[in-house]
Amino acid sequence: MNKQQLEEVKKITLLYVEDDQSTREELSYFLENRVLKIYTAKNGEEGFNLYKKHNPDLVLTDVQMPKCDGISMSKLIKDYDNDAKIIILTAFNDANYLFEAIQVGIDHYKTKPVDIKDLITTMAKISKVINLEKENKEIFNTLKQYKDIVDERSIVSKTNKNGIITYVNEPFEKISGFTKEELLGKTHALIKHESSTSETFDEMWRTIQDKKVWYGVVKNRAKNGEEFILDTIIKPILDVNGEIVEFMALRTDITELEMSKEYFKTRTIKATTNLKESIKREKAYKNAIDSSNIIITITKDRNISYVNDAFCEISGYTKEELVGKPYSILRDTNLSDDEYEKQVNTFINHVENQTIYKGKVTNTAKDGTLFHCNLTIYPLGEDFEYLGIRHDITELENLRKELEETQKEILYKLGEICETRSQETGNHVKRVAEYSKLLAIKIGLSKDEISILFKASPIHDIGKVGIPDSILNKPGKLTEQEWDVMRTHSEIGFNILKDSKRPVLKAAAIISYTHHEKWNGKGYPQGLAGEDIHVFGRITALADVFDALGSKRCYKDAWPLEKILELFENQRGKHFDPQLVDIFMKNLDEFIEIRDMYKD
Repeated sequence: MNKQQLEEVKKITLLYVEDDQSTREELSYFLENRVLKIYTAKNGEEGFNLYKKHNPDLVLTDVQMPKCDGISMSKLIKDYDNDAKIIILTAFNDANYLFEAIQVGIDHYKTKPVDIKDLITTMAKISKVINLEKENKEIFNTLKQYKDIVDERSIVSKTNKNGIITYVNEPFEKISGFTKEELLGKTHALIKHESSTSETFDEMWRTIQDKKVWYGVVKNRAKNGEEFILDTIIKPILDVNGEIVEFMALRTDITELEMSKEYFKTRTIKATTNLKESIKREKAYKNAIDSSNIIITITKDRNISYVNDAFCEISGYTKEELVGKPYSILRDTNLSDDEYEKQVNTFINHVENQTIYKGKVTNTAKDGTLFHCNLTIYPLGEDFEYLGIRHDITELENLRKELEETQKEILYKLGEICETRSQETGNHVKRVAEYSKLLAIKIGLSKDEISILFKASPIHDIGKVGIPDSILNKPGKLTEQEWDVMRTHSEIGFNILKDSKRPVLKAAAIISYTHHEKWNGKGYPQGLAGEDIHVFGRITALADVFDALGSKRCYKDAWPLEKILELFENQRGKHFDPQLVDIFMKNLDEFIEIRDMYKD
């Protein structure tokens, strides 16, 4: 037994049921310091009561016992908790016991006398699955709380691609005065303010239909007739083929801010014979705007000419540290030189054309952290100076990134659970994901495609959950009938995921279905050939085979690198996309670096 196995077992609670006192005491003494907690019982009746009281992670039980034998107790436990993990120990190597244990759903069957090393190894394998399931429950619980935070902090709605409302959250119902039942199936015209121009909505619709994000301020009318104003972001949600599935809108209530701005603007514009009163009102208007927004002004030579207190607070700099300095002091450190120049030139083009720009911007604070803002740029006359008015959305952006990382981790864990069933390492799915990402970059896929493939490829073999252990972990060569069963995992995985509306899971369905197809049309399950095989499947196929051949499995030893490269050359244009093989060979050092980074 190795250290990793002992660490997995150390995390679980165990129920041990044995009627023979000396055997029970001997094995309990050995196990009590190797598991988190052990409960012992002398018969099945007592064991079942302890299971209901403590809900242990794993049950270890003898078969022949008074009052209630091990099989009967296991049936009771499985009826109470279908996910219970149970190992049977018996001195009777009888086929009838084995058959009955299989019917009950027993995880493992061990004969006495117990081989301690073998028992710990078996417990470690089951413990790894148990611990992964616990981690997944925590992840899903965290993900739900993140969603709840978004629902609490934002006004959210979704529509289908025709603009029909399919979802609203409670804040949307509250601010609009309409119930969910009154909104679903309708369009947002239900809350449209009469002063809102059709040109605004036409421009909004053109933007999102063009698969771009629309930013803007929209005035609405609630059910009771009151108006409310929302700072709005509408994002098209695309499938793996780049087609629009739905539109999602996140909004912030800025009614009070906009009302105060309008009030001061109106009051300032009104003619007055009293110059001092006019100046006083203009200052009051400026102070109101200044106190409600994060403001920066920048000259045509890209130097900062003014920041307000709110900008200093979010950036961590003082006014003296910013004014007169180049805007690049705030540059997003994640942007390349080309990306930064493109961003700044976008701002400058709007200023030169005397047009207002709305979007999002990320800057680096004095302490090196990033902060994110919704940004509106106003040109300030012919001097090409421009005013940037911002609202802090750092918390929302960090939450979005956290949600993406959580989604990626969940998919990794699903892949690891699947690989654990087939006695393979969880690092296999990490390496396949990294290899796939590298191939996607080298072949020139878009950033969105690379991101989706990277997240989806870890569950390429999710369909193996439907393959029996006797086939999945068979150490020898599969029979023709067993191979037919094994090959169904591609279609099983596809059927599990195909109906998802989420782009990553839709991509995972495609990968599951196509990563065993071959370039020459001799793969399975559909016998696709060439570019009829989705590029995600072609990439994952090469990544999966490279890692599988180089890894030790229950049915084979790891191949040396030279033999793998020889096979790839031979299978170029047969099994694998020839262009991908060429890219792989050209960049072999980078693939080896990934392999070494995620060693088992």
